[in-house]
Amino acid sequence: MNLQPLLDALGVQEEAARVMADDLRAQIGELQARLREAETHLEHLAITRKTVTGLADRLPAVPPDLPEHPDYPRILGVFNDVTGPLRARDVCEALDHELLPKNIEGTRAKLKRLVKLGILTEVDVGSFTRNQ
Repeated sequence: MNLQPLLDALGVQEEAARVMADDLRAQIGELQARLREAETHLEHLAITRKTVTGLADRLPAVPPDLPEHPDYPRILGVFNDVTGPLRARDVCEALDHELLPKNIEGTRAKLKRLVKLGILTEVDVGSFTRNQ
């Protein structure tokens, strides 16, 4: 039996396996470099998050935009002049609105909207105060 063809076939397979192993080592090297870059980027993001979070307490709070209606700044002015909670009827009186149900309900709706914006707080049902 002639072993040479078998040895030649093994040599070809060995060379192919060697080339594949070299290619895989090169890919591993590239992937390790990319992994190091990604880990460094993650570390920088974590440091940035920590820095921004630490500074966030020092930044002044930006008040939300008021809806476009002339009563909203006036309503806030009323709350700036008092210390306790107010009802919609009290706000209507302070704004010199007639104490009609439609005016009181309209004012109550505006007060509820200011609660949703985080400017006012409803301490009891129908009783509003300025958010601290």
